[in-house]
This record gives sequence, structure tokens and C-alpha cells, in this order.
Amino acid sequence: MYKKINKVILAYSGGLDTSAIIPWLRDNYKCKVVALVVDIGQNYKDLKNIKNKALSSGAISCYILDLKENFIKNYIYPLLHNKAVYENNYLLGTAIARPLIAKAQIDLALKLNADAVSHGATGKGNDQIRFEYTYASLAPQLNVIAPWREWSFTSREEIIKYLKKKKIKTTASLKKIYSQDENIWHISTEGGNLEKISSPSNKNCWSWTLDIKDTINIPDIISLQIKNGYIISINNNILNPIQCLLKLNEIGKKHGIGRIDIIENRIIGMKSRGCYETPGGTIIIKVLDAIEQLVFDKETIKWRSIIGIEMSHLIYEGKWFTPMRKSLEYANKPLIKLLTGEVKIKLYKGNITILQRKSPYSLYSQKTVTFNKDKDYKHSHAAGFIRLFSLSSRIRSLKYNNKNLIKEV
Repeated sequence: MYKKINKVILAYSGGLDTSAIIPWLRDNYKCKVVALVVDIGQNYKDLKNIKNKALSSGAISCYILDLKENFIKNYIYPLLHNKAVYENNYLLGTAIARPLIAKAQIDLALKLNADAVSHGATGKGNDQIRFEYTYASLAPQLNVIAPWREWSFTSREEIIKYLKKKKIKTTASLKKIYSQDENIWHISTEGGNLEKISSPSNKNCWSWTLDIKDTINIPDIISLQIKNGYIISINNNILNPIQCLLKLNEIGKKHGIGRIDIIENRIIGMKSRGCYETPGGTIIIKVLDAIEQLVFDKETIKWRSIIGIEMSHLIYEGKWFTPMRKSLEYANKPLIKLLTGEVKIKLYKGNITILQRKSPYSLYSQKTVTFNKDKDYKHSHAAGFIRLFSLSSRIRSLKYNNKNLIKEV
């Protein structure tokens, strides 16, 4: 027996799962379904068709919100500024989008006096946690409906059959069943043959970037200007954040930049495999890192790495709307203005090569570091530094009569 629900706001993509959820909600909860499409750069060929599909599936209305600018400014760049890369590989393209979508659902639910929100995440994945952590953080009074944890379907093959029975069109098929998530930052591909880790990814697993063998044989050399941690121009052309990311995506795709095929640790404990493509994001991270190497001292870089690890796990786990996230951001804020300068790079055959970098805040001093004769640095000064730097080990050794207390393995 299903709980009495009057109106539910569904995070709708028009894909396989959410296409089935609309009629399923109507059949089982006897409720009104409002579809919400959050446009964060998905390659929708026609948003009008998405709306028509939602309505023909049984939704009473379909709202389409363009939140691309909000996504880049308030989610993507904080991710970048805080060096959040999950398990050294994943640029969190799906994870960072979920809090924004869930917040948009909540805002609409409160506006329309809905009493429930719903999502299409499975009971095995991370997204159910990300959505529902946001719901709990911002509107715990709302009911949450997670169809994948309730309905009788056990596979996407069964969902396809259900949609055929309901006469609802879908682009998924039994021959090519992949779960994909796309936004302006990335596209991910999971499922299908990727579930067998012995199977190499094939051409159907990649949607944006070219295979290295198909990339052009001429490199692109571009110059990027950075101000306060933001890319503001490419080859001296001033662009807004959306234009910048789209341009870098375009350039990166043709050089095969930003492809990864990884196995990651999901929140709930299992490992999963995915093919992720983040061409523009991979370029931006490389460029910001090039400036970071110039402007930050050793301890600051170590501190930012620690923040990066913490932030990556926080984002991955959907804990965006928490004091901890704000605390980590504030810890980095005084440093971000130093990420200013210009970097020239070469893109070729999947590689990003730094050619030149400069910053008004650079700590690099050629006259100090040179192996040639210099007037500023006296080599003899290093002796005193080393003696003090190793003082604790010297004391330990002398105190215990040179006994080796640190046993070799």
C-alpha cells in the first residue's frame, strides 16, 4: 500500500528511467506528477520535445530551468578552486550536478505546494544519496519517492518492455544499454559491456572525445588568461564562463583530451566502472595547477592538497549543503586571488603540455635557483639549515647511543 501523495516534483531527463517513472508514479501513487528539467548543458536537441515527452508520459506540467551559469559559477569553479578530484581521477561531473538539481526540485516543490520529490537514481548507486542528502538538508518535511527502491523492475530490460507496453518512446535498446549522464562539464557512460572489467571500452562507450588514433596531426597552441582562479580569456578573446568551458570542450574533444576509464569506490561500498569524458575541465585543472606551482609555497600546496581530498569526498557523497563544505571553501578563499596569470599550452594526441606560465604573484626566482654564478645565495648557508632541520633525528640518535629505533622492514 503506497502512501497518499498529492503532487510530486520529479527530476526529469527524458531518459530511460525517468520516462518510466512518470507513468509508474501515476499508477501506484495516484498523484499528480510535475516534471522538472534542469538544463546544465545536456545536449538536448530540442527542449520542446523533452517537454512534450514528459506531458505525453502523463506529467501534468513540465518546467525547464536554464541553470548553466549558476552551475559553472557556484558549483564547478568552487570544485576547481578547492582541487576536488575524487580518487586522483574523477572530476566529479555527475556528483557536482546533483545538489544543484535537487535544490531546484525543492524550490519548485515549495513554490507549487508539492508534498513529495522523486528521482531516478537506482538503489545501488551514489545519486540516490546525493539527491536525498540535499532533500534532507534543505527540506526534510518533503516526502521522498525513489522508484528504483520500490518498484518490481529488476533491470533496465524490464523497464524498456514496460515503456513499450505504455507506448512511450525511448532511445534505449536491448542491444545498447548504457547509463549516461551529461552536462556542460562532462559526460559519463556506465553499464553494458563496461560491467565486465575484462572487456575493453569500445567506441559506444565514448560520446564526446575522439580516439587518439583519430585525432588531428596538428597541435593546438592556446594562451589562457586567469584572474582570481577564473579563466577569463582564450587567445586574448574575453569570454564568459560558459563560453570558456564550451570553447575548451571543443578544442579538447578533437585532441582526445580528458578520457578516463576507471574503477571507483561508490559510497555504499561496491566498486563500479565508468568511462568519463571531461575535456575542458581537464584543461582548466592543468592550467590552474600551472599557476599554483608558481605562486604557492610548499606548505600551502600541501594544505590545498589536503583540502582537495576532503572536498572531493564531500562532493562525491552529496554533502554540498553542509557547514563542512563552507568551511573548506573559506579555508581556500584567501588563496584564490593569487591564482592569477597567463599560461600557454599545447594540446596534441591526448596530452596537455605547458609551454609558458607567468603570474604577478610568482615566487619563482631565476637568479636564486640558477646553477650559474649568483650573488644572492651562499651555498655554505645550507649547512646550518640542514643541521637544524635534522635536529630531532640527531638528538634521538645521540640519546639512544646510535641505536636504530626505526627498524627496517
